Amino acid sequence: MLSRYSAAVLGALLLAPAPCVPAAAATIQITMENLEIAPAVASAKVGDTIEWINKDVLVHTATARNGDFDVTLPPKKTASVVLKKAGTVDYYCRYHPNMKATLKVEP
Repeated sequence: MLSRYSAAVLGALLLAPAPCVPAAAATIQITMENLEIAPAVASAKVGDTIEWINKDVLVHTATARNGDFDVTLPPKKTASVVLKKAGTVDYYCRYHPNMKATLKVEP
């Protein structure tokens, strides 16, 4: 049997709001293959990691038009970046400008 004090403490604990735990950051994979970026439009959140996978035999880049990132991907290699701010980022490959994509970053 609980004492009156123990019952009050237990009741307070049960009624207290649960601590807010932030969601775990995700890793979003984007592939560069056959001179295309897939998916061409991807969504992520601040804190997520974008991992580009170059499956081609050519060097590619993921170069943000707004300057947020500029990643070089040697053939058959991966590279990644952690997203630091929200917004829509258009990016392309400097060596193959027809390779274009968009990354939508939410807070």
